[in-house]
Amino acid sequence: MTERDWDALGRQVTQWIKEAGAQLRASLSTPLEISEKSAHNDLVTNMDRHIEKFLIGKIRAAYPEDRIVSEEGFGDGAVDTKGVLWLLDPIDGTLNFVMQKRFFAVSIGIYEEGEGRAAFIYDVMADELFHCICGRGAYQNTKKLAALTSVTIEDSLIDLSATWLKPNRLIHEEIMTEIVKRCSGTRAYGAASLELAYVAAGYLDAYFTMRLSPWDYGAGLILLREVGGSYSRAEGQPLNILSKTSVLAARPGLHHFIAEHVCKQVQGGRFIRELDGGHNH
Repeated sequence: MTERDWDALGRQVTQWIKEAGAQLRASLSTPLEISEKSAHNDLVTNMDRHIEKFLIGKIRAAYPEDRIVSEEGFGDGAVDTKGVLWLLDPIDGTLNFVMQKRFFAVSIGIYEEGEGRAAFIYDVMADELFHCICGRGAYQNTKKLAALTSVTIEDSLIDLSATWLKPNRLIHEEIMTEIVKRCSGTRAYGAASLELAYVAAGYLDAYFTMRLSPWDYGAGLILLREVGGSYSRAEGQPLNILSKTSVLAARPGLHHFIAEHVCKQVQGGRFIRELDGGHNH
């Protein structure tokens, strides 16, 4: 593989993602074709498919040897992380796109031999691009993001959907109750890439979920690592970037605190069924 010009790639992807955003904004004034996938609140629109095809066309023309893993299935069926791999979500937060017309993003994470190399998360309606080329700092548009510092659980703002605080088949509902009681507050925005970008930018201190796909978290994890944040599966184990999995992402120190808490709860008899492992602990 020839050495890649990551600066040139960054300029290209920024142009593509801004073009995609312009198309999405324009589409909001026209009727959408909406259908359900796995549930009534798991939606896909004609624009999800259109934007994915648009971006994949750009990527394939510029980097024909690379592989693409994407939400709507127009990419490749990658089973390993060899070479350069693009994790693409054309509209992260489709439910928000349909119902609120805000808080949705275009997300692209690029990995080389399994290591994060570049990330682009575009908040379409806010016109905010969170981006990084690894080793060169992370940015919100042109503003460089500061390195993350530690925070106590009592002073933290945590992104946690109420889904994981009620009985369900993936996690015992009491596992996160103590965390919620002790932290300063909770938020949920419904677009994982943006939520991870908010942790990287310091707007949130932690993000926890039990169900994400690679295109949801691929870019966000790269951005978070660039500013010194930590991430793992719910109980602290390493993430496989091609898996559907739980994700815990947080400031340094706070990540360890929450992961350790989850481990103790599981050891005490409460359960987590990891999506990629398919077993109960």
